[in-house]
Amino acid sequence: MSVEAATGRRPVVVGADGSDSALEAVRWAAVEARRRDTGLRVVTAFGWAPEHRTGRTERYRRELLERTRSHVLAGATTVAERTVDGLPVSAELVVGSAAGVLAEQSRDAQLLVLGSRGLGGLGGLLVGSVAVALAAGASCPVVVVRGEDRDPSSPEPVVVGVDGTPTDESAVAFAFAAAAARRVPLLAVHAFGDLLLDPQVAALVDWEALAEDAGAVLADRLRPWTEKFPDLDVRQVVAHGSAARVLVEKSEEAQLVVMGSRGRGTLAGLVLGSVGHAVLHRSHCPVAVVRPDAAPGRAPAES
Repeated sequence: MSVEAATGRRPVVVGADGSDSALEAVRWAAVEARRRDTGLRVVTAFGWAPEHRTGRTERYRRELLERTRSHVLAGATTVAERTVDGLPVSAELVVGSAAGVLAEQSRDAQLLVLGSRGLGGLGGLLVGSVAVALAAGASCPVVVVRGEDRDPSSPEPVVVGVDGTPTDESAVAFAFAAAAARRVPLLAVHAFGDLLLDPQVAALVDWEALAEDAGAVLADRLRPWTEKFPDLDVRQVVAHGSAARVLVEKSEEAQLVVMGSRGRGTLAGLVLGSVGHAVLHRSHCPVAVVRPDAAPGRAPAES
């Protein structure tokens, strides 16, 4: 039985390739699936071009590769079941490129979870640009599991980057829901002034006024959500400098960092942005990337 049939909800999907990093992602995804009261789908992909490989030797090579990947899939499934007892878990072995297969899987998932490093080759899930491609192009929010193992009941906050534009609305919605589900504080970060690099110009800037304006932008963006989640401890942080630097610093004492993405929804047309790239590569904790149309929930109506 599929996890959708078992739970009536879209699953959390996690990619497995046999690496330690992928198994960390499986553990994280299992806990998250339980938190969301849904099932977990573990997916392994392997590349093959059957139209060009019809001989006996090639058939043997495919069978060997398929057995190897099936073993990886079984191991990852066992890890998920041991992590969360009683969790509905399904497993899928799919022919195709890792990026393409997981992008397709994201179409009916509520969350796609990936490790930060893969093994490489046909089974490698995250080798450089593949992680970025999925973060920007998946049809649902993507979490890249990074950093040290942390207790699922950790009191560390969720951190969200807020740039004050409509493109971060889904990320803010995701972050509020994540913090509320974990019953931890939400740290909303808005950075400003990182483009003013000329020292002569910077000396003439009224930084105090800019900080006040930035604080007003942040408060305005958060107001509908703080009203919707009145019991959530929301802490607003206005910082002068690079958004990437500030988010990476905050990730040292966080359990999840949430960012928006300007991805266009296909692997061929991606816009993750320099901040997204930097945080994905340097964060000390898992990173959630949420495209503008990839998370349910709009800003609550103003009262």
